Amino acid sequence: METEQIIRTEYSELMQKSYIDYAMSVIIARALPDVRDGLKPVQRRTLYDMYELGIRYDKPYRKCARIVGDTMGKYHPHGDSSIYEALVVMAQEFKKGLPLVDGHGNFGSIEGDGAAAMRYTEARLKKITQEAYLADLDKNVVDFGPNFDETEKEPLVLPVKVPNILINGAEGIAVGMATNIPPHNFGEVIEGVKAYMKNPDIRTEQIMEHIKGPDFPTGGIVVNQDDLLKIYEAGTGKLKIRGRIEVEHGKGGKDRIIITEIPYTMIGAGIGKFLNDVYGLVESKKTTDIVDISNQSSKDGIRIVIELKRGADIDRLCALLYKKTRLEDTFGVNMLAVADGRPETMGIVPMIRHHVNFQFEISTRKYKTLLNKELEKKEVQEGLIKACDVIDLIIEILRGSKNIKEAKACLVEGETAAIRFKSEKSKKAAAKLRFTERQATAILEMRLYKLIGLEIEALQKDYEATLKNILKYEKILGSRAEMAKVIIKELDALQKEYATPRRTSIENAGEIVLEEPQMEELDVVFLMDRFGYARTIDVSVYERNKEAADSENRYVISCKNTDKIGIFTNYGQMHLLKVADLPFGKFRDKGQPVDNVSNYDSSKEELVFLASLDQMKQQKMLFVSRMGMLKLVNGEEFDVAKRTTAATRLGDKDEVLRIGFWEEGMHLVMQSKKGMFLRIETEAVPEKKKGAVGVRGIRLAADDLLEEAYLMKSGEGIVIPLGEEELELNRLRVGKRDTKGVRHV
Repeated sequence: METEQIIRTEYSELMQKSYIDYAMSVIIARALPDVRDGLKPVQRRTLYDMYELGIRYDKPYRKCARIVGDTMGKYHPHGDSSIYEALVVMAQEFKKGLPLVDGHGNFGSIEGDGAAAMRYTEARLKKITQEAYLADLDKNVVDFGPNFDETEKEPLVLPVKVPNILINGAEGIAVGMATNIPPHNFGEVIEGVKAYMKNPDIRTEQIMEHIKGPDFPTGGIVVNQDDLLKIYEAGTGKLKIRGRIEVEHGKGGKDRIIITEIPYTMIGAGIGKFLNDVYGLVESKKTTDIVDISNQSSKDGIRIVIELKRGADIDRLCALLYKKTRLEDTFGVNMLAVADGRPETMGIVPMIRHHVNFQFEISTRKYKTLLNKELEKKEVQEGLIKACDVIDLIIEILRGSKNIKEAKACLVEGETAAIRFKSEKSKKAAAKLRFTERQATAILEMRLYKLIGLEIEALQKDYEATLKNILKYEKILGSRAEMAKVIIKELDALQKEYATPRRTSIENAGEIVLEEPQMEELDVVFLMDRFGYARTIDVSVYERNKEAADSENRYVISCKNTDKIGIFTNYGQMHLLKVADLPFGKFRDKGQPVDNVSNYDSSKEELVFLASLDQMKQQKMLFVSRMGMLKLVNGEEFDVAKRTTAATRLGDKDEVLRIGFWEEGMHLVMQSKKGMFLRIETEAVPEKKKGAVGVRGIRLAADDLLEEAYLMKSGEGIVIPLGEEELELNRLRVGKRDTKGVRHV
């Protein structure tokens, strides 16, 4: 019986190795495309499975569930959703520059609607996929490897004749890296490949005379043409893309803005987000020119209609749409692909170089396979022609043989001992026969009708055609220039049939300059109720409803509509919100949650103090923490551009307890959870920067914290409940800062 062995391994080494193995698996075998065929493994396996199932472009559609199940069972054991998703994307014309799958049924929409379940949809290969992606698989042009359980063989790469990685682009997130390659125009890419084949030393700017830039299936406009050379040289960079706007002039000066093309990045939920953003511009009074917006898009294309009021400023509105919505967006280019078994970021010339080298490799293998077949055919044809000349002798050998083995031995090696001949002359002639094994097999399998005169002539013609093919294939294999001609001829044929006009315009456009209209400065009153809903009202409205406003709201602050409100939290953060972002209206309007117009999150932090920026800039603010730390901060320090900033520095596990505006002569009373009270003069608290911790205000026991802090103006009396009794705070003796205080329970 074998004894069990425990192998001790350093945990960090095991984790490191396991993580690297996992990362490489994701990078190479799942997330990134191969530079040669531009396909991820799931796409390659799905297309090959459809090819194997015979779901050709001229055959009936087959259920996607059948394709997905077959692919998963044979080649891709990673779940049906990933396979179906890949199949759907390859059929979506708005995502792929050149769809590879012909989908039948609901395959989703440009607005983000998902495809129907795979049991309802059907698919088959596109004609281009068969001709340019899957052709010649029977000619040993690519290597095959075992599938996951070694029961099937699958191609390690498809013999794609066009640079699919550029035509269809790619996107994928691996471990520690991601790829994002934009799609390009089919005809332009073919021209670029041909230019490279004619001049392998071609530079990026010369390639770009043919490949002008990205060509998105959604159209749009690339507006930073001057950056394209740098992007295509390095393989990384940012494209600025805009939707296309048209203006329709209506009756009575009422115009309409029509969006006919959208940025590629807006596909899916981005369209709904754009509509909401336009609604937001109207609600926030960024524009008053929009009357209505409707999405009239259909299978014929994008059509988003914005109705304008009479005399609208169209130029400003277009600038507003580009600046404040995703109608102008950025596409981050990162041309990362697997080359020679490792991920590599490449410019456009190296990508085409890899593709062309691959074309020469598959063409060499193809024509070697074809040449070998023709040489085999030639051998057989020569044997049959020779056999026709001595057919009487061969018949005599066959009739005199007891079995095929004797007849074959005579035909190949001239062995006549076991065969009965009619004459010695025939026996001597038979002894001289020297057919090859392949020729002898063909002769033995030859049918008698082949001896008809016309059949013999046809055999002679086939032999001549075979000789011509051998010369042709040897010529192609013997010269790189000849092979290049053949590849270019194939590319020309594909270009003629499948090239389409460019959809995306490439131009240089200046940065959008949007002049914000100057807001008329008004005095308003900020109101926030106990539920965190805030709004602003006119001062006169407040005066008429003062009693109700003061009693119903947690905060009531007089400010300007151009001011900002600072929200201070228990975690020492200050969130700024613009008063202009709050709804302005009637007294009984509900308002807007402050969470929606600032970075404040009421579910995670507690509001401690709230004030207008104008108030803060004119005063000093006293900070009190749970651990009894105190400091004064000049309010001007909170006049910052950031929406969120650290208002104070806190110790470990400390929180802000109280913040208040400071005045001379004020007293501070600190109350701890264990009933300790300390009253001090606030002049004893030093002024510090907002980034400082502060000084200790009270000495607390190890397990004690401040429960409350009270700021009292001179002469003010505050009475608090204390058990069943009350405590008048101004009767407490004034002590020194950083002492224990006195106990009141």
